[in-house]
Amino acid sequence: MDTNNNEIILNPLELPRYVKQRKKLKIGFVQINNSFSGHSYLPYSVGLLQSYIKKYANNPSLFEFLDSIYCRTDISDAVNRFKNADIVGFSVYVWNFQLSLAIARKLKETNKNIKIVFGGPHVPDNAEDFLRNNNYVDLAVHGEGEAVYLALLENFDKRYWKYIPSLSYLEDGFFYSTPKAHRLKDIEVIPSPYLDGVFDKIIEKNPKQSWLALWETNRGCPFRCTFCDWGSATAAKVTKFDMTRIEKEVEWFAKNKIEFIFCCDANFGMLKRDYEIVEIVAASKKKTGYPHVLSVQSTKNGLEKNYKILKFLSDNGLNKGVSLSMQSLDVHTLEAIKRDNISNDVYHELQKRFTKDGIETYSDLIIGLPNETFLSFTKGIFQLIENGQHNRIQFGNLSILPNAEMGDVNYQKKYNMEIVKTKIINIHGEKLEHGNDVFEYQDLVVSTSTMSRKDWIKTRAFSWWVAFLHFNKIFQIPILFLRYYFKCSYQEIFMSFSKISTKFSILSECNQFFEKEAELIQNGGEEYKYSREYLGIYWPQDEYLFIELVLKNKIDQFYRECFTLFNKILEKKGYSKKEISVFSESIKLNASLIKKPFVNEDIEIKLNSDLYTYIKFLLIGEKKELIKCKITYSINRSENSYDNIEDWLREVVWYGNKKGAYLYGNISSSKEYDGHF
Repeated sequence: MDTNNNEIILNPLELPRYVKQRKKLKIGFVQINNSFSGHSYLPYSVGLLQSYIKKYANNPSLFEFLDSIYCRTDISDAVNRFKNADIVGFSVYVWNFQLSLAIARKLKETNKNIKIVFGGPHVPDNAEDFLRNNNYVDLAVHGEGEAVYLALLENFDKRYWKYIPSLSYLEDGFFYSTPKAHRLKDIEVIPSPYLDGVFDKIIEKNPKQSWLALWETNRGCPFRCTFCDWGSATAAKVTKFDMTRIEKEVEWFAKNKIEFIFCCDANFGMLKRDYEIVEIVAASKKKTGYPHVLSVQSTKNGLEKNYKILKFLSDNGLNKGVSLSMQSLDVHTLEAIKRDNISNDVYHELQKRFTKDGIETYSDLIIGLPNETFLSFTKGIFQLIENGQHNRIQFGNLSILPNAEMGDVNYQKKYNMEIVKTKIINIHGEKLEHGNDVFEYQDLVVSTSTMSRKDWIKTRAFSWWVAFLHFNKIFQIPILFLRYYFKCSYQEIFMSFSKISTKFSILSECNQFFEKEAELIQNGGEEYKYSREYLGIYWPQDEYLFIELVLKNKIDQFYRECFTLFNKILEKKGYSKKEISVFSESIKLNASLIKKPFVNEDIEIKLNSDLYTYIKFLLIGEKKELIKCKITYSINRSENSYDNIEDWLREVVWYGNKKGAYLYGNISSSKEYDGHF
């Protein structure tokens, strides 16, 4: 039986409270977040529930809150913590779903009287199959959970679930789903778990833990991108927390030395006051040193607002680069994913401005979106680079979220989306190899009606080629030289690497590696390349290839083959040997700048043109004439030397990847002016 055919207005202060709770309830909360090098997120979602209950319960003293679980943990430890609880609530998403289920299952086996409640974005809107397949879960909560969860607790004795909105449950074999509540019109009724002491206990009990914070200044998203469950869940007016609360929370972050804040607002910069908010955070950093970073998800439209806020964050050292989440540049794809009302012109203009300002940017593209083809996807790549994106394009594989529109089977059939289930692997994460580990899974799209299985492999491999050559800067100098001095198109340059003859042994080996890795993912394999030898972690394939070429002494042969490849192309275009010799010098310069382990001597290289200056101007969007001259570049390598492979792997390949820091930057030159080419 499904009664969820109407929405009701939920006033959190007027929820049904039919029975005053008499028994003191022991309450457990689980919000498992990923941890990063000793840093963990405070469990914000369940903290909101606890704060709300404390403020609005008829008798708060009847509720005893056990210590929350905030990171991945051993199942037996979680069960021991909550085995005597009356009710345990889980906040679930794609990164914690399977472990949450495993803990819930074992809890129910240990104590059949515990009530298990699941809420959060990963609980399906239509929860019947979910509840039948996981019959140890008693209740599913949909949407905002603060008021609903309090109603559950205050009706716990009599189980009057049918009078509480936004619930799904099974009873006597029948499925029930109560009408879904509207979103709160006034979110200011929700107290802050940062300010009311909810997190004080967890911080006190974990003195060695460094904390990260999730932060809301508003809720809601007016956009309805089909791959996202953010706007799909709300698609409504944005509601705000008041500025007094926001200022006090920033003070709390500073007091508790919170280094990193992830702002959960779907479209930061949409509201006029958002600039005032970043000014408050910047003032706090200047005064106290905290926070170090404020990560925001920028509004989709609004050029001037975006530019002003993102530049301010960068100027005040509060971000590590600007993310421009375009996802696709193809008009047919943007229409299919309901982003055709979001202007790519805004992203292009922001890219140009930030490049001119010397602010690093990252563009996001998703592989496998509906209506995307190999040609349209690669065209988008070339357009972004042409527009000045030389720092990083982040290529993501399309993953289906259950409550996004794309999660609907009819949508998937419309675009003939082939989906495989794969393990969720954290980039640079360690391999889970213990018997009690629980893997998380995602649904990846590996072909569509417009991108065949073969083309998906081709697209995935091509994206790694672009990342490896251009954004890792392994071949960026020659690429830019080919594009602007020899007038080759980016399409011609990059496509040359995906059509490699076997007589180029290293280049064909690289191509085969990328294609094999793409095929493994398409068949349900892991998204990243694990190496026990290289720090025992998962590497992005482009990074792994760089490691292999350097440590197996293949990098010099790689550059020789690159010269042979493009020498033939330039000869066919009619360029003379003298002109082509300039191109060979661009390869020589790039190869000399690559950071390698066990290299600690400074070097000098002599060229016949000021290539380095020419390239530096191209990278900031300015075209200058190439100066012909006898020039000597002095490359300081001793200040950035690595005497063991582990340090090089970690500090150069891993930490330096996003900034493309594989090249030495301390370079000086002396030249004898000798005219122009």
